[in-house]
Amino acid sequence: MDSPGANGAEAALPPPPPIPPNVVPLHEDKEQVPDVENQVAKPKRELMARKGLARRGQPIQLLTNHFAVKVANTDGYFFHYSVALFYEDGRPVDGKGIGRRVLDRVHETYSSELDGKHFAYDGEKSLFTVGALPQNKHEFMVVLEEASSNRAAGNGSPDGNNSPNEVDRKRLRRPYRSKSFKVEISFAAKIPMNSIANALRGRESEDSQEALRVLDIVLRQHAAEKGCLLVRQSFFHNNPRNFTDLGGGVLGCKGFHSSFRATQGGLSLNIDVSTTMIVQPGPLLEFLVANQNVKDPYSIDWAKAKRTLKNLRIKAIPSNAEYKITGLSELPCNQQLFTLKQRGDADVEEITVYEYFVNRKGTELRYSAELPCINVGKAKRPTYIPVELCSLISLQRYTKALSTFQRSSLVEKSRQKPQERMAVLSDVLKTSMYDRDPMLKACGVSINSNFTQIDARVLATPMLKLGNGEDLKPQNGRWDFRFKKFVRPTKIECWAIANFSTPWDINSLVRDLVKCGEQLGIFMNQPLDIFHENPQTRRAPPSVRVEQMFEQMMGKIREPPQFLLCLMPERKTCTIYGPWKKKALAEVGIPSQCIGPNRKPNMAYYANVLLKINAKLGGLNSLLSVEHVPSIPLVSKIPTIILGMDVSHGSPGHSDTPSIAAVVSSRQWPLISSYRASVKTQPARSEMIASLFKPVEDRDEGLVRELLLDFYASSGKRKPEHIIIFRDGVSESQFNQVLNIELNQIIEACKFLDEKWSPKFTLIIAQKNHHTKFFMSGSPNNVPPGTVIDTKVCHPRNNDFYICSHAGMIGTTRPTHYHVLYDEIGFSADDLQELVHSLSYVYQRSTTAISVVAPIRYAHLAASQMGHFVKFEDASETSSSHGGMSNPGAVPVPELPTLKDSVSSSMFFC
Repeated sequence: MDSPGANGAEAALPPPPPIPPNVVPLHEDKEQVPDVENQVAKPKRELMARKGLARRGQPIQLLTNHFAVKVANTDGYFFHYSVALFYEDGRPVDGKGIGRRVLDRVHETYSSELDGKHFAYDGEKSLFTVGALPQNKHEFMVVLEEASSNRAAGNGSPDGNNSPNEVDRKRLRRPYRSKSFKVEISFAAKIPMNSIANALRGRESEDSQEALRVLDIVLRQHAAEKGCLLVRQSFFHNNPRNFTDLGGGVLGCKGFHSSFRATQGGLSLNIDVSTTMIVQPGPLLEFLVANQNVKDPYSIDWAKAKRTLKNLRIKAIPSNAEYKITGLSELPCNQQLFTLKQRGDADVEEITVYEYFVNRKGTELRYSAELPCINVGKAKRPTYIPVELCSLISLQRYTKALSTFQRSSLVEKSRQKPQERMAVLSDVLKTSMYDRDPMLKACGVSINSNFTQIDARVLATPMLKLGNGEDLKPQNGRWDFRFKKFVRPTKIECWAIANFSTPWDINSLVRDLVKCGEQLGIFMNQPLDIFHENPQTRRAPPSVRVEQMFEQMMGKIREPPQFLLCLMPERKTCTIYGPWKKKALAEVGIPSQCIGPNRKPNMAYYANVLLKINAKLGGLNSLLSVEHVPSIPLVSKIPTIILGMDVSHGSPGHSDTPSIAAVVSSRQWPLISSYRASVKTQPARSEMIASLFKPVEDRDEGLVRELLLDFYASSGKRKPEHIIIFRDGVSESQFNQVLNIELNQIIEACKFLDEKWSPKFTLIIAQKNHHTKFFMSGSPNNVPPGTVIDTKVCHPRNNDFYICSHAGMIGTTRPTHYHVLYDEIGFSADDLQELVHSLSYVYQRSTTAISVVAPIRYAHLAASQMGHFVKFEDASETSSSHGGMSNPGAVPVPELPTLKDSVSSSMFFC
């Protein structure tokens, strides 16, 4: 997740505002739905401190992309001032982007009044200095040579009577278009700089978080002065060498993340490579043709273009005046009229935009006549410019969802081998020249140019148990099942194939799948039947195609088969997938495996398919040897349930798509390899899980209840005495909410089942979205799987550690950062790290150790798969009968369909 505070930069921001009084849960008379996102957690529990360092594993020396920082000025104070900007007539400045220019002019013009002090400005409402300004409140008037681009919006004409530049100058003489600004700078707070030293001693406070935020703001300002695009703590230079074409008019732009971190080894500067997406700069028409993948400008879908172009900035040709796009004209350029008033002439005339530019301005327009104009004015005061005279300026973020091709292209082109990444990071630290920054100088900050050296350990690879009692030790985090058998293979006597117009050679497919199953210990009969889609329905909507396929199957098969093999016409992006899974799992109750076209399927491919089929049908592919014995400390001898929790959000640009919360749980204790899932929708972009406990009248309809009951039923009628929770996708700023709100909900769910039941809890956060990397000194290889780090770059007080559990085969390994927030169970540091490492080897879908514990990966899979069930574009038709929280003007949150009992406790998501 890339949420504010994920890297500590914004951890000290105030809590979100309370819910407006007019926002109520749907059917509030029947249930109480906690608004977890907007609750301010009471700090009943505090984040636990590190109890000790682990010792197990082979010692290894590594380098990390943290650079040691010294702060000489620890006796001083940062002074925080609030900034308010106004136009000359008193109206507040609401447009973003102009603040830095105004404050730069304040610094140039009034340096002596500010005692020559440099300041760090966040671009919005906060300004920081080292030491106090002469007064608690300052008011200044400054004048910019040019008005900001988005203030030069229209008066009903394409560009007024003359060229845009002349019009701008004319408007600036009017008071409400003035280029004069009033700046108010008012004292807000002071932050002791020694709070940084206190944080390094483990005494973190709001002051220390705020002090580190000031240093991060200095870095942002440093980048802004170089004309960079700023995205949180990452910055991107306008250098075409950093651009990569992803197709569709979208470029990947490489940049750098930099943030200050308090660590056990002292203050450090964390620098890493970062990537964002930008729109292709240059002619607007070229971008639209590429973005929509059409052959020429006349084929553009302008309704779609209007959404894509909203708020993008363009330069008008030939004046180079800059504007923000507010919309499109309703009529084509050669029909769109405006009122033209000649200078000094009382007469006005109606003229088309096309005629004005071609006949009055002598501009050649090849395409624009029949295309809409670009509106850079307001809805009631439009300013129209022909589309081919518009050129997109560089470094504008592209925030829409990427296609599958674009996403894979971005991943592929963003990869860097460890040594290449190290060289790039060394270079950026040198070229950034932070030692010359006046604010950092005033703080006495000096940054070491060498990568920090750290002591790490490589944990022993866990032994696996396969079929026939065979033991297997993975090599470099990988293993295979050649000449091996699954530890618990299923018997498939009754299955069928649904073929949606694919080119598969189905006879070969069946022969090879059955043969591969036999090698792995799975007995498979021949399929009951093979059902081919009627060619006449290929162009029907996906849901219709699925319905007709099931009608055909159920009309011929008397009893439901054990599972269905579905042959999809496309891979990854197939529109049939969602309707198929919904029908199979929620309406019919049959597990299914979908496969797409494959030109050269081999036995390794079929083995991979059978891994998933076996797990879905209740089998197990492999177990940990310590799980088989069983001998996992504090888990194998005392009934223990392991939960994995994650929230999946809609893709960028789909703000109304509900988020999906998923919780998976281990079952059949003492196993830790078998899981089931519970999934619910919640309001869009809500990261906190709202329905872990959900009382409705006299029952609990929350996510956790059914998981606890399943554990009891599948584990010999035992209640879990230990509950280990792995939570994904939250930032440091949200830890308190997870610890004091989400955990409370789980405790309430337990108490609702049995008031006397008091299990012990361990709560661990897993973060992948951070910027710490580790490197082998003098080696081109990634760190070995099982590498664990709990010193030097970890938190000065809190209980955290990094693990690279997987083998990084491509690019640079990204470790998972685990934060142990709470541990009533009482794990030793060694035992907990071993458990986390082992849980990376129980993922039934693959024959490799994965980068994060399997319960979290399963939760992500379950949320993602059930997200395909509902067509959220028309959420109002599937609105929840209960369970949705609604924001003003928002549609109710639709509920997911309930899975059939025959599949609800299976690993359907596998």
